Amino acid sequence: MKGLYIFLGIVVMLVLMGGCSYNGMNSSRVVVDQKWADVQSSYQRRSDLIPNLVEVVKGVADFEKTTLTQVIEARASASSIKVDPKDLTPEKLKEFQASQGQLSQALGRLMVVSEQYPQLKANENFKQLQDQLEGTENRIKTARDAFNEAVTGYNIQVTSFPKNLLAGMFGFKERAMFQADPAAQSAPKVKF
Repeated sequence: MKGLYIFLGIVVMLVLMGGCSYNGMNSSRVVVDQKWADVQSSYQRRSDLIPNLVEVVKGVADFEKTTLTQVIEARASASSIKVDPKDLTPEKLKEFQASQGQLSQALGRLMVVSEQYPQLKANENFKQLQDQLEGTENRIKTARDAFNEAVTGYNIQVTSFPKNLLAGMFGFKERAMFQADPAAQSAPKVKF
């Protein structure tokens, strides 16, 4: 009889430990989902600023239409990709990151070309939008860093023994993280 109580005590303890582990992994998953929502919100803010920026730039009659078209098309492409945090595979994250990268490049070209137009640089609305865009880029970086940090914590939980056994039983899978752009891996060559 005493052996039965010991056995039941061990089973109850294992169930409680398993429940705590499950709750910990579930809490981490919720944090990852929330951090992903923050990332998407930051990108959405940038996307919302672009129409205003384009309208201000259109006011300069001889501004390069090709650059504006590239920004508009890149925004449409980036806005069309929606990723559910529960289905955040490395492939989908890479696709999302690539489309957002194209938009960043198009905006960068717009800013470089705008330097050639003194009347645009002097426009107060353009300056304000440029400042807001810069602030939004900083928010995006902060949100991406927080997301990667949350994913790292989550991935450690679902891949470490013995939690990985429970993770497999309950469908907890590793999540993908933002990676640096391959072009950013090597320093640019500057020639004078």
